Amino acid sequence: MGEVRLSRPFSPRSFPPSQLHRINGKIRAREVRLIGPEGQQVGIVPLNDALNMARQQGVDVVEISPNAVPPVCRLVDYGKFKYEQAKKEKDSKKSQHVGKVKEIQLSVKIEEHDFDYKVDHAVEFLCEDMKVKIALRFRGREMAHTEYGFQVVNRFIQACAPYATPDMQPKVVGKGINLTLNPLPRAKRAKNPKLAEQESEERQERQQQAPTKPTKTVIATDAAEKPSDFGSAPFAQIDLPEGQ
Repeated sequence: MGEVRLSRPFSPRSFPPSQLHRINGKIRAREVRLIGPEGQQVGIVPLNDALNMARQQGVDVVEISPNAVPPVCRLVDYGKFKYEQAKKEKDSKKSQHVGKVKEIQLSVKIEEHDFDYKVDHAVEFLCEDMKVKIALRFRGREMAHTEYGFQVVNRFIQACAPYATPDMQPKVVGKGINLTLNPLPRAKRAKNPKLAEQESEERQERQQQAPTKPTKTVIATDAAEKPSDFGSAPFAQIDLPEGQ
């Protein structure tokens, strides 16, 4: 039998992520439909002319519609362009959350760690401009002691008070207590605790990385420790031999 050679196991090659928009010399078209820095229509121009205009104005040529014929490009600083695109995407995600309602289910005998866990989730939803529906269900003989259910619900409302207000006072409807927490306006709402914690960690990290200035050590002397006969003429009381 001949020698058997095992082939090397296949492993997919990793490539760096491609740039979202082609810019400047990476644009492949010879002509582009150009938009000026202020959004004005420049018209169809050769790519070289667009690049020259960008150099003169200290900006970039950014391809924003590659599938158009010819491709649509814009004269803009690419860093500023990426920031504006990221901001639009973030605002779009926030607007998708507006009007959504998330439900949190409670119980009369809820454990403390479970209660805190659900408060954290409610705060997270409220900070994303979503409403939170509180639903507590009484089971069996719990209906005879609804005051315990009110205690749980009122505690939950109080815990979320920096972020929301209830749409009504808690009351028993059927076999449970239902109400909705509406998020406060952002100007009146407490800061998202997750963001606050993240900013605190980043601040501590910056402080640790910052170079520390050398401190001078100052040794204080106590005047009471000086000898009483130590004055401005320390040799005044020394007896010298006569004739010297």
